[in-house]
Amino acid sequence: MAASTDAPATPSPSGGEGAPTAAVDETIETRGIEPVPDHERRGRVRELFPTWVAANISVLLLTMGAGLVVFNGLNFWQVLLAAVVAGSVSFGLVGLLSVSGKWGGAPGAMLSRATFGVRGNYFPGMILWVARFGWETINAVTGSYAVLTVLDLLFGIKSNTPLIVVTLLAFVGVTFLVSGMGRKVLNLCNTWSTYLFGVFTVLVLVYLITTIDWDKVFSKPAGGTAMLIAGIGTIAAGGISWIPTGPDFARYLPHSASGKKIFGTTLSGALLVLVPMVLMGGVMSVSTPALAKTNDPVSFLGEALPMWLAVPYLIIALIGMVLINSLSMYSAGFTAQTMGVRLPRASAVSINAVISLVGGLLLMLVAKSFYGSFISFLSLLAVSFSSWVGVYAVDMLRRRRMPVAERYDAEALLDTSRTSRYWYTGGFCWQAMSAWAVALLLGLGFTKVDWFQGPLVDTWIGENGLGWAATVLLAAVLFAVLPRPRENVREG
Repeated sequence: MAASTDAPATPSPSGGEGAPTAAVDETIETRGIEPVPDHERRGRVRELFPTWVAANISVLLLTMGAGLVVFNGLNFWQVLLAAVVAGSVSFGLVGLLSVSGKWGGAPGAMLSRATFGVRGNYFPGMILWVARFGWETINAVTGSYAVLTVLDLLFGIKSNTPLIVVTLLAFVGVTFLVSGMGRKVLNLCNTWSTYLFGVFTVLVLVYLITTIDWDKVFSKPAGGTAMLIAGIGTIAAGGISWIPTGPDFARYLPHSASGKKIFGTTLSGALLVLVPMVLMGGVMSVSTPALAKTNDPVSFLGEALPMWLAVPYLIIALIGMVLINSLSMYSAGFTAQTMGVRLPRASAVSINAVISLVGGLLLMLVAKSFYGSFISFLSLLAVSFSSWVGVYAVDMLRRRRMPVAERYDAEALLDTSRTSRYWYTGGFCWQAMSAWAVALLLGLGFTKVDWFQGPLVDTWIGENGLGWAATVLLAAVLFAVLPRPRENVREG
């Protein structure tokens, strides 16, 4: 995002974080969940592009692309189709719901109070927060494996338990520092990583084009439709996890910013990286099928690419994974504040950092299968986020019909007392809560992972991995048909 004027928040009479008392131009962002006032909204839509490019710079997409070939049995064209459809659906939703950040000038977790009520928001907020822990843990582990692979390639240093602890601690520490500094630093890092990763991705593509046995790639028969649909769901799950965070990066945009441009910039930035990465993973797996089965999702690059290309590519990918985790932790800090953690955003981020460190050690030292754990996590992640998405999207569409100034009430978002416009009934919007809970439970019923199987997995929706899609639709339909919530009207 562009340079902004950020200021620390002061307590408000209602018990929330109030508007800043002064505006000070700072490199380190001190603004928390309080809505950004209009005079500070100097962001530009084009600055979202490197954000969503950076959000997809992950070698995990290579592993997922390989899984589409090895486990789903898809061919080249089906992998391409799966990547395009999954990326378009998931990041299309990210772009659409990001527009609410422009309307309200607040993070998605904060705007969600207007949908679920100031107390009701704690329930979906807690699930979203816990899901963030898992995503940050997965990224931290992948980043640590990248460091270990570089050390092995350059110096022949083999992985061991003490080294795993040190590399994981270093990765989480750097992530914490970058995310704690805020949006201006993140945007600068995202921009440069976009350029660097783009250059090296082109080099990898050229190398693959000139060395891969393309006859073998294109001779692979097509997989079944069910496996194609399931593959789309697997790839889409990663993008779905970013939907609640979309408004976080659009909140500094002025009201005059084009919603269509927000959508287009978000989608194009994501697809620019997601599609070629998934396709590259699928192509690599034809000659290196172990890519989809390895417990270490990174070391295969040392075998698939020459060292002169693998090392710099891994280093750039490592930077990308730091940024992905930093973006996630940045938003997690807002979620923590919304959940009642009374710490500045940068300090609230430390909670996620500690949890991702502990979870990462368990995954690297105890878990038997990284890929199995990763896919299980993605499946549950997609359902847990999808129920929120369906309800929030309908609420957002309703607010679109209101005058811009009335769509979100900044004072009411910060007010957690009975006087809040978003108090509804006892602090809960029962319509939103009901739709969310029913859709979440049904979505879990369609879900099957290594250690959990819902009672509806043998249905057509369950067999095709469409539990997340059913969850979105059910949540949206239920909320749309239930009596429309009535916000509290202030007297006088």
